[in-house]
Amino acid sequence: MAISDYLRRLRSRIGHELVLLPSVAVMIRDDAGRLLLVRNRDDGTWQTVGGGMDPNEQPADAAVREAFEETGLVVELTRVIGVYGGPLFCLTYPNGDVVSYVGIAFAARATGGAERPCQDEVDRLGWFERDAALALPMAPHTRILIEDAFEDAPRARFAPPSWRPGRE
Repeated sequence: MAISDYLRRLRSRIGHELVLLPSVAVMIRDDAGRLLLVRNRDDGTWQTVGGGMDPNEQPADAAVREAFEETGLVVELTRVIGVYGGPLFCLTYPNGDVVSYVGIAFAARATGGAERPCQDEVDRLGWFERDAALALPMAPHTRILIEDAFEDAPRARFAPPSWRPGRE
């Protein structure tokens, strides 16, 4: 798992404790409608393109940066697919780090660059149609992102709020 300098400094102070981390997912589709996914070099699971945002970074800038870093592609963002968080987006990494992601998923198309996996995180890139993508080994939260990426229109998907005023 690649880690930003900011998160490395934070982890040096708090260890493996839970961190709330803003993140982006970049759902790059080609002209045939296939979705670009990346394979995690550590465990072989497939995941969406994306990662954590840096302090003061605009979400769109983070999405374009992450897409280039992980895939070698320059992308144009075309819309927001959704905003995600909650228990399915809370992960414990093999090293013990716990992260609760709040993520923004963007639809995108490639406009340049050359496909190549980044090597430190990703060992393979693949373009997949919906059913083939969903048949790959992946984390449950990745499945949600992929399902929503193949929807033709934005869709609100969220659990009804459990918080109510006066119940703190």
